[in-house]
Amino acid sequence: MDKIKSYLKEFHPIVHILVFGTVLITLTSSMSMPFLAIFLSQSANLDFATIGFIIGVGPLAGTSCGLIGGVLSDFIGRKKLMILSLIGLSIAFIGFISTTNIIFLLIFSIIRGIAQAFFGTVSKALMADLTPDNKRYKMFANRYLASNLGYAIGPMLGAFLGIGGSTIAFILTSSIYVIYAVVLYFMLRAIKDSKHNNGAVSKDNMNVALLWHTLRSDVPLMLFIIGGILLTTVHGQMSVTLSQYLQANIIDGVKLFAILMSVNGFTVLIVQIPLTRWSERFTLIQRIAYGCMLFAVGEIGFAFSTIWIAFIISMFVFTLGEILVIPAEYAQVDEITPQHLRGTYYGAQSLGEFGNFLGPWFGGILLSTYGGTTMFLFMAFISLLGIYFFYVGKRSFNKKMQV
Repeated sequence: MDKIKSYLKEFHPIVHILVFGTVLITLTSSMSMPFLAIFLSQSANLDFATIGFIIGVGPLAGTSCGLIGGVLSDFIGRKKLMILSLIGLSIAFIGFISTTNIIFLLIFSIIRGIAQAFFGTVSKALMADLTPDNKRYKMFANRYLASNLGYAIGPMLGAFLGIGGSTIAFILTSSIYVIYAVVLYFMLRAIKDSKHNNGAVSKDNMNVALLWHTLRSDVPLMLFIIGGILLTTVHGQMSVTLSQYLQANIIDGVKLFAILMSVNGFTVLIVQIPLTRWSERFTLIQRIAYGCMLFAVGEIGFAFSTIWIAFIISMFVFTLGEILVIPAEYAQVDEITPQHLRGTYYGAQSLGEFGNFLGPWFGGILLSTYGGTTMFLFMAFISLLGIYFFYVGKRSFNKKMQV
C-alpha cells in the first residue's frame, strides 16, 4: 500500500490519468481496430487491397500531420487539441460501422490517423511538461507498458465476451473516447495551457523547411529513414493482412487472430525487460540486425503455418524481433542527432511511419494477387533488406565522423 501511495505521489495526477487512459483506450480499441479489416470485408464486401488502402491511408495522413501537431498546439493550446483529437477518434470509430461507402470510409480513416497522431504528439509533450527531467524515462516507460497491457488483454477479452471486431466493440471504443475526453476536459482545467511556444515541441523544432533541408543533406539519416520505412512496413500494420489471411484460410481464424494479438502484447510485457538487458551487450546495429532476422523467421513461419500452435510460435518469434528493433531504431537515430536539431531529427524519423500505409496497402495487393505464402515471404525479404540500409547508414556516419 505504501508503494502505491509513493508511486501516486511521484507523478502529477494528470500523468496518472493519461497513463490510465492509455490502458483503457488500447484495451477497447484492440477489440475493434485490429479486426477492422475483417469487419470491412464482411460488411462492405471489399477486396484485400482496397481494405489495406483504406486502413493504411490513416497512418499516412497521420505521418504528415503529426509533424505539425506540436506546432498547432502552440496556436490553439494543447488542452483543446487533445480534446478535439479524442472527439475525432470517437467519430472515426462510429463512422467505420455506419457506412460501406469507400469515400466515407477513407475520410473516417484519415480523421482517425490525424487525430491519433495529434493526440499522441501532444499527450506525450504534456506528460513531459508535468514530469521532472530525472523522471521522464520512467514515465514514458510506464506509458509504453500501459499501452502493451491494453493490447495484451483487449483482444482476448473481446474474444471471451464474443464482441471482438463486432459493432458493439466499435461503439464501446467510441464511447470510451468520449468519456475520456470529458474526464480530461475537467482535469485539465486546473492547469495552465501550453501556448505560444511554452511547450516542449516548438515551431523551430518542427520547421518543415528545416526538416527537408536536413533530409537532403544528411545521408546517414536518410538511409536510416528508408530502413525504418521498410521495417514499419513489416511490423507496423502487420495485423491488417494477417487478420485477412487467417479469416480466409484458417478455421476459426478470427479467434486465432485475437489470440495472436494477445500473444504479441503479453510477450512484450513479459520478455521486454530481460531481453533488453540481454541485448545491451550488442551494438545498436547488431540489435537491429537480430531483430530483422527474427521478423523474417516469424514471417516465414506465418507463410508455412497450418495449425494454431505454429502461428502462435511464429508470432512469439516475430514479437521478439519487435522488442529488439523498436528501441534500437530510435536509439540509432538519436546517436547521429545534433543536440540543437533533436526535434527536427525526431520529426524526420517519424517519416518511417509511411510504412504503416505501405504495409496494409501493398500487403493487401500481394495477398489478393499471389496469396498469403508469397506475401509473408516478401515481407521476410523486406525485413532482411532493412538491415542493409541501417548498416550502410551507420558506415556512412562513421566515415562522416572521421573526416
